[in-house]
This record gives sequence, C-alpha cells and structure tokens, in this order.
Amino acid sequence: MRSTEKRSWGEAFGAFIHPRVITMLFLGLSAGIPILLIFSTLSIWLREAGVDRSTVTYFSWAALGYSFKFVWAPLIDRLPLPVLHGILGRRRSWLIIAQGGIIAAILWMGLTDPAENLTMMAFAAVALGFASATQDIVIDAYRIEAADADLQAMMSSAYIGGYRIGMIVAGAGALTIAGLFEAEGTYQHHAWTVAYACMALAMCVGVITTLLVSEPKVVKLDSKYFHETSDYVRFLAMFGLTVIAFILANVYAGEITNPLKTALTDGGMISELSGFIAGTVKLAISVGFAILVAWLTTRVGLTPTGMVQETYISPVKDFIDRYGKAAIVILALIGVYRIADIVMGVMANVFYTDLGYSKEEIAAVSKTFGLFMTIGGSFLGGVLSVRYGVVRILFLGALLSAITNVLFAFMAQLGPDTTMFVVVIMADNLSGGLATAAFIAYLSGLTNISFTAMQYAIFSSIMTLFPKILAGFSGTVVDAVGYSWFFIGTAVIGIPVLYLVVLAARLTDVKDPEEPKTAEA
Repeated sequence: MRSTEKRSWGEAFGAFIHPRVITMLFLGLSAGIPILLIFSTLSIWLREAGVDRSTVTYFSWAALGYSFKFVWAPLIDRLPLPVLHGILGRRRSWLIIAQGGIIAAILWMGLTDPAENLTMMAFAAVALGFASATQDIVIDAYRIEAADADLQAMMSSAYIGGYRIGMIVAGAGALTIAGLFEAEGTYQHHAWTVAYACMALAMCVGVITTLLVSEPKVVKLDSKYFHETSDYVRFLAMFGLTVIAFILANVYAGEITNPLKTALTDGGMISELSGFIAGTVKLAISVGFAILVAWLTTRVGLTPTGMVQETYISPVKDFIDRYGKAAIVILALIGVYRIADIVMGVMANVFYTDLGYSKEEIAAVSKTFGLFMTIGGSFLGGVLSVRYGVVRILFLGALLSAITNVLFAFMAQLGPDTTMFVVVIMADNLSGGLATAAFIAYLSGLTNISFTAMQYAIFSSIMTLFPKILAGFSGTVVDAVGYSWFFIGTAVIGIPVLYLVVLAARLTDVKDPEEPKTAEA
C-alpha cells in the first residue's frame, strides 16, 4: 500500500512545505484554541469569580460534544448549506459556519459575567463545545479528502503541531492577557472580556485560512435520497426530535440511576465503580429512548427510511463490508491504542504535586516544555511515517508509549529530581506526539471518501472511550498499590496494543479510498 512504502529522506522532509501540510498547521491552531476556553482557562476564571469547585467541574460537560460528534457528523457529510455551498463548496462552507459559531460563542462567554449569570455562561460554554466539535468534524474530513495517503502523516503532524500552539495561545496567552488587565488578587470581569475577545480575534487565523484554501476535489457516491429541500427539512426535524429525546431521557433517567448508585455504594461497592455502572445505565436509557424516537419518526413518515439508512447505517455497513472479520481487530486497536497514555495521563499532574514539585516547575517543565516536545514528536512522527510507512511508526509509537510509562515509575522512586523530570517529560511527550501523528494517519486511511466525516468521527470517539472509562479508576489504583506499580501497570496494559498493530497490519491493507480523488496544490 502507498501509505506504508519506504520513501527517501528528501521526500519525507519535502512534505513539510507542501501547501496542504501548511494549511493543516493553521487549521490545527484554529481547532486548538476553543478546547482550553472550556476547560482550564474557564476553570480559573470561574474560581476567581467565586464559583465553588463542584460547580466548576460540571462545566467540563460542555465538551461532551467532542465525544458524541459522530451523531451529527452525517449531517455534515450529506447536507449542503444554502448559498454558501455554491460559493465555498461542501467542506469550506461548513467550516466557515463552525468557525463563525466558535467566534460568536467565545464573545458570548467573554461578555457574560459568571458571578452574576452562571446559567448564561453554561449555555455559552455548551455552544462553544458544539461549534468546536463541529469544526473538528469538518477539519478531519477536509484533511482526509484534500490529499492522498502519501501526505496524511505529515498533515496529521502539522495539525497536531498547530493544535498544540492553539492550546498555548488559549492557555498561557489568555491567562497572561487577563492578568494584564486586572489588579492582583481582585476579580474584574472586564479583564476576562478582553482576554476572550483576543481569543475570538485569534480564531480569524482559521477563518482566513478557510477562505484562502481550495475546496478538496473528490468523487463521492451520489445520494439516492437527498434531492428536494423538503427532504433536508424533514431530516433535520427528525434529528432535532432525537436530540430532545436524548436530553429529556438523560434528565429523567436520574430518578432511576441515582437510587441504583446509592444502593450499590451502600452494598459495599467502591463509589467510582457504582458511579460508572449508574452512569452507563443512564446513558443506555438515553440512547435507547433517542433511537426509539428516531425509529418512530421514520415509521410515521416524517423521515424516509432510505435517508436514515444512507446517513447512519451505510457508513457502518461500508466499513464492515470492506474489512470483514478484520473490522473487529481494527476497532479493538482503535479502542486501546492510546490506553497507556490516557490512563497514566489522568494522574500525571497529581503525581507531580505529590512528588513535591512546585506549580512553577510543573508549568515550566510539563506544560510549556512538554508542549513543545509534543509538537516536535508529532513532526518527527510525520517524517518517519513518510520515510518508513505509517504501520511501522504506529508500532514504534505504541512501544515507546509503554516504555516511557516505566520511566515515571523510576521517577516515583527518586523523588523530586528536576533533571529526571525534564528527561521523563521529554521522552513521554516526544513519544506521545509521534504515536498520535501515526495513529491519525492510520485512521485517515481507514475511511471511505463517501462517508469521511461520519466514519472518522466514529473512530475518534472510539479511540478515547474505553481508555477514559478505565482512567476513571486511576486514583483508586494508586491508593491501593502506589505510584510505581501503577505506572508499571499502565506500561503492561500497553503491551497487547503491539500485538494488535501487528495483527491489523497482517489482516488489512489500508489504501487510498476506492473512489478516485484528486487534490489541488
């Protein structure tokens, strides 16, 4: 397959300056800005405004759109936007709408004082999460469609690099700006208004990029059902009713799951496990009710059955048809590839604090130096993937991720040693960036051009679902066995990933999509 062919170093480094690669650097920056404005930066703002810690943590739910973006990804694959579609094309029209939504949501948050109207801030944060997740869907689809498999590794690397730069802008940048406009030790809303306004302005990098780049030229399968305006309206009505059903079911399911959690905890089960079981039941009820409503809308004729089939079922069927039994191996690999990194990463900041490092040391080494090492690792992963092939670097990334976790175990034994801290962060972030670049390129090669947004959204949701669930028990494990054995354990659970990479490589041949595709420089 072309994505795994060995290429010269000249070709590998030459990919750096390809216009599509440079485009992904700027779009990655656009994607990296919103996430911290919902998480850490917003958390600091809310605490300064006097919001209690438990309420602050609830705001992380505003980013749930990232985990469920596969729900509306098919709309982006199928629905053309009026007027804009004819001017900008399918991908760029959706991208400009998403970026406009992000800018509006950031300004909405900046103009809202959480000390006076916390509910309005919550709505603005949810709007930002939804718009940002939508932008991610479009950028992923654009990246896959804009270039052949040869460039996917470098485009993934550029995207990761830009994403990390965006996080620096929205993290350190926003905090610095807010600090310049407020007196030390006092909360002043206008300082955060200025900071978030600057972040909205920074998003113009993405908008300008979207307007300047060319639309990917792809040949897709013609739709059998989407022809008239009424079809789109009916489909959107079905989607809206399904979302409302999910929300209502999630609210009222608590009357069942909350007593279940209490009963399990009173019965001797650890609170983390009882909470996970209750949460799983709540999610299952919500999803089941949403599916029921979607089914009923098709039965009563609100939405043609064929339209739902083409939008939601066909992408899954296409993947299974193309890979057969090997699809199980591929999905297993996707689901556990980042398990060592994610499970360990949840406890990282707590570990640094418990070991005795100051906030300044953690910020300088882990956050700042570590981010640059991740950017370097992502570009290294891109170059090596072009030179030696994606699958080989996929294996190397998984191996290094497991090995670097063992370094944390040594670090736990040494105590607060700054030199060791720097070495471990450098190794961990370089390997993480390398592995992520290769993994994104691998996932891109699995998609079919006819279902790009939907299939990649499913893959990206699966890749963090199980590791994040397992990571929820990290604190309990550390309390039971200590940091050293915990880190060794995270390395051990990464070993089966190596076997899955080898097995997936034997069973599959990830090529360019079957439909013909060309990309303009």
